[in-house]
Amino acid sequence: MSEISPERVKEVGGRIARDLSRVIVGQDQIIRLLLVSLFSRGHCLLVGVPGLAKTLLVKTLAEVLHLSFKRIQFTPDLMPADIIGSELLQERERRLEFEYQAGPIFTNLLLADEINRTPPKTQSALLEAMQERRVTVGGKSRPLPDPFLVVATQNPIEQEGTYPLPEAQLDRFMFSLYLDYPRKDEEMEVVRRTTLMELPTLEPSVTLEEILQAQQLVLAAPVSDHIIDYAVELVAATRPNRVGALQPARDYIEWGAGPRASQYLVLGAKALALLKGKLTPEIEEVREVAFPVLQHRVITNYRATGAGKKSRDILESIIKAVKEKEY
Repeated sequence: MSEISPERVKEVGGRIARDLSRVIVGQDQIIRLLLVSLFSRGHCLLVGVPGLAKTLLVKTLAEVLHLSFKRIQFTPDLMPADIIGSELLQERERRLEFEYQAGPIFTNLLLADEINRTPPKTQSALLEAMQERRVTVGGKSRPLPDPFLVVATQNPIEQEGTYPLPEAQLDRFMFSLYLDYPRKDEEMEVVRRTTLMELPTLEPSVTLEEILQAQQLVLAAPVSDHIIDYAVELVAATRPNRVGALQPARDYIEWGAGPRASQYLVLGAKALALLKGKLTPEIEEVREVAFPVLQHRVITNYRATGAGKKSRDILESIIKAVKEKEY
């Protein structure tokens, strides 16, 4: 496998973003962070009201990347075997044998649509796959394809018939990305494209080798100690019970983020720096990925609810308060 440089990663990322923009209007930051999660081998949770092209975005990304793609519509009656597969009893040469039937999780890009519409038992079927990149059925462990990326969607406004994701499940997602309504000019372009013309057919513009090379470079890219120190300090600042905890954390946070958040801050910053053509990240990259890494890992308390504060509001104060140390 040939070497890949930061300039090449930037060029590959730009190529993907340009192709996606032929179908997706706006959402530039969401697309950029999706690429960061892909190159960091992380998983994404897309949160937004219906009609913001969450499903279309993931489906189009699979087309551009030429990756195998499966979509699972999560429903209350979905069972774990419907995701990871099961062993079926088959008759072969007058003998009964168990034969494994693979589930849709065996793919490069898995879209878990409306993941909060299925009970925790089925949600947990994704836990081993997301963390270990393998599934175990019938006592046998089977590896998933490489790369493997789970993108789950969630509707934030519907509560009827939904099951909130457990904290352990949320922690497996590198990013929680909130899609907002488009601007007026963007919405006009959406209407123009979808009512006056057919969406373009995209051809794969990125090879599997380029994706795997970019993932390897993210792991190999150097990062200075003061960047790691800042990331760890930022995560620690969300913990209300530590000595010297910040006032916003003490007032409004029940539980802060764990060590996995520090890991994802550094990995995300490294991938984002490479997408900018830089070999090593700086503080600005850590801050840019701070909200999507932390906002689903910070559990607010009853005071925050009473004051109408969401985790994002509290994190904004914390990020401003945590300063880079002088070296």
